[in-house]
Amino acid sequence: MSVRVRYAPSPTGHLHIGNARTALFNYLFAKKHGGTFIVRIEDTDTERNVESGEASQLKYLQWLGLDWDESVDQGGNYGPYRQLERLDIYQKYADLLLEKGLAYKCYCTTEELEQERKEMIDSGSDQWHYSRKCLHAPEQDKPYVLRFLVPDNKEYTFEDLVKGEVTFRSEDIGDWVMMKNNGIPTYNFACAVDDHLMEISHVLRGEDHITNTPKQMMVYDALGWKAPVFGHMTLIVNDENKKLSKRDFSIIQYIEQYQELGYLPDAMFNFISLLGWSPKSDEEILSPSQIEELFDETRLSKSPAKFDKDKLAFINNRYIKELDQEEMIELCMPHLIKEGIIEDHNNEWVESLVNVFQDRMSYGAQIVDLYDEFFEQEFVLDQEMKVFLDQEGVSNTLQTFRDLLLELEEFTAENIKPLIKETGKIAGSKGKMLFMPLRIATTASMHGPDLPQVLALLGKEAVIERLNKNL
Repeated sequence: MSVRVRYAPSPTGHLHIGNARTALFNYLFAKKHGGTFIVRIEDTDTERNVESGEASQLKYLQWLGLDWDESVDQGGNYGPYRQLERLDIYQKYADLLLEKGLAYKCYCTTEELEQERKEMIDSGSDQWHYSRKCLHAPEQDKPYVLRFLVPDNKEYTFEDLVKGEVTFRSEDIGDWVMMKNNGIPTYNFACAVDDHLMEISHVLRGEDHITNTPKQMMVYDALGWKAPVFGHMTLIVNDENKKLSKRDFSIIQYIEQYQELGYLPDAMFNFISLLGWSPKSDEEILSPSQIEELFDETRLSKSPAKFDKDKLAFINNRYIKELDQEEMIELCMPHLIKEGIIEDHNNEWVESLVNVFQDRMSYGAQIVDLYDEFFEQEFVLDQEMKVFLDQEGVSNTLQTFRDLLLELEEFTAENIKPLIKETGKIAGSKGKMLFMPLRIATTASMHGPDLPQVLALLGKEAVIERLNKNL
């Protein structure tokens, strides 16, 4: 079988982390099996479509490192790749089902359907199915929808790539609308027609789509088509094991936001690939090419995928540590400029700032918080720090260091470093009793990045002022 898979977003919003995972797993499946990866735009929900939705989807898929073989921008032999450009195709197959008696016109108004639903609920039914009162209705000169005539007493069973055997019964599914009264198909009808005509071999999607599968299988059966292989990936959940909701503001959920915050695309590729899949080894830091090589659909998890913010921070930090200086500056510069931090500072100062914090950063925008933590917050010592500085000999160490710094003309990290050693010789202090007092008295912190570089960034005036204050 020739493998052909698709990612089919609706242009109703920007690229969500869940949709990005669906796209990524389809992409990896195609790569693994030498197949074709297609991006199809399902834009039939005209009321919810947003102008930038399609462009955003494609832009941030590309940012993640995904490419595709067929789509609105690449063309292909199975187009058009926007559903609104395929309306005549859907109408053709809708008419065919109507002629075969497998679909029928429904003239019921919204008010009539709502009244029917209310009566059924009032009667104690917990599941509303359309009553079929229009099944044999005569032709009428009024708006209508087309409903699919669901077969009686039939089971729909398929072997899911993730979940194993899944079965639905037709009596649990009412006659569903396949064409709206404006001539636009509903999701399940258009999806089934497109997947067949585009020769999709495997449909990999989130498990929230699993209840759509029997309706699509009905279309395949009715038209004498072979259904693709289905695979429904488990939900992504938050720390409380609740389904990831777009209203859950504790988690950043759109790829665009990660790009703006200074996350790296390879790190995001790495992290998203682990949301519901695991390699045979325990290694979690994997390049896109390694993931493409290792991907195995049989290792897709049957358990919900937890969105672990700490793991994302760890992975992105590992990737940031591997950046060279030029790449680090490119990552941090937009955030430094936005906050006005680099005003009145030269390139050497910026390079030093980036070098100091590179190992501690989990994303690009964090450079601003780290800068504020060390250079802008009020200089206040906590009780533990005060107790440490009250020890015998500390005052002499601080004074010696201050006096040496006062004589320094070029206040650079390279020049400051030997003065720390010289301070120890003069004051008779070493190890922790040398380095800790100097760090506390100049940075109000007991731990942190390379001290000479931090002092050079603070500048001579600020460092001397802080030493004098503590003395």
